[in-house]
Amino acid sequence: MLQVLASSWALLLGVMLLMVGNGVQGTLLGIRGGLEGFSTFELSLVMSGYFAGFLFGSRMAPTMIRRVGHVRVFAALGSFISAVLILYPAMNDPIAWTLLRVVVGFCFSGVYVTAESWLNNAADNANRGKALSLYMFVQMVGIIAAQGLLVLGDPQDFILFIIPSVLVSIAFAPILLSVNPTPAFETTKGLSLRELYTISPLGCVGFFILGGVFAAQFGMASVFGQQAGLTVAQISGFVSTFYIGGLVLQYPIGWISDRMDRRILILIVTAVAAMAGFLPVLLSSDYNVLLAAAFLMGGMTNPLYALLLAYVNDFLDPDDMPAASAGLIFINGIGAIAGPIISGWVMGVVGPSGFWSYMAVLLLALLAYGLWRSTQRSAPAPQDTGAFVTMAPAASPVAVDMAQEFWADEAEANEEEES
Repeated sequence: MLQVLASSWALLLGVMLLMVGNGVQGTLLGIRGGLEGFSTFELSLVMSGYFAGFLFGSRMAPTMIRRVGHVRVFAALGSFISAVLILYPAMNDPIAWTLLRVVVGFCFSGVYVTAESWLNNAADNANRGKALSLYMFVQMVGIIAAQGLLVLGDPQDFILFIIPSVLVSIAFAPILLSVNPTPAFETTKGLSLRELYTISPLGCVGFFILGGVFAAQFGMASVFGQQAGLTVAQISGFVSTFYIGGLVLQYPIGWISDRMDRRILILIVTAVAAMAGFLPVLLSSDYNVLLAAAFLMGGMTNPLYALLLAYVNDFLDPDDMPAASAGLIFINGIGAIAGPIISGWVMGVVGPSGFWSYMAVLLLALLAYGLWRSTQRSAPAPQDTGAFVTMAPAASPVAVDMAQEFWADEAEANEEEES
């Protein structure tokens, strides 16, 4: 881990600053939009714009990188992000904000693809899993730190929009000045969605549903807090608790997943997450209850993303693992685009509790589907499965490819040991 940190510290520092900037604007828009009088549905459209741009950017970024190179793409997209972040308070219109969010999502996706390409190039077979885990840890720390910045200013003022713009601008300095030489960028041919579904129906359905769940957490949590009458400091603590839960519980769940039937663990984690979603609905909207629900929801759903990815890999040959990543990201992205829109509509109909009900019902649907799938096919034995690797839902296809490469390397090493 120290070797990975020594060789990639500049990249990791830059990524953390980027995540701070992204985390601030994601939460701030929900608060500011409510203060500007935007309806819940209008804010849901604004939030979905990010995921639409992210999905489109993840497909366009490789072409841009191959055409003009990593450095130019990185610098250009970073400039756009910095500019857009300070345009929000000057354009208090939901349509304008939605378009700006599409641009931000597109640019962040390209930035992640570029940064993760560098990280993958700096890693080798021996430390790729550690590099990816450290990268995901830095991402979560950045988002958590971002929530603390929200209490430093007034959401109705300009300063909270200027801070993330400055952080994003600064983030590129250590990366561009200290990063390793740019790697050659190659993309793998993906499996068709039909082939991917045939290989792992539970994995595909799980990725789609989790896209909707994560989009609600990332995009609509601050909108919920605004509707529920929380203060800015309370909203900041509430949003950060989702990610603290994921950070704390990711590794214990990953450790367990390598030692038991992974599908059973997926069902257990999904059930606990669904129960967490019903806590504020059935008990009360007391702030401590909200924090407990957020911790459990984030602590279960963040590892669930990596669990499902590992589960899909259990049914793939090592050579097919990289090809599966593009399809899984696309499925997850479609769910993420729809997530804020549907959750916003539900919140508009039933009130703030719709935020929790929406996620709980989705997770119950995944649980029911998983239970049915367990009657259709036997799960691989624990000794025949690959290792768990930390993976965050904000990852681009390159990070997923890194995880796939790690699993392929592990499978190859295991085969050599057996022979």
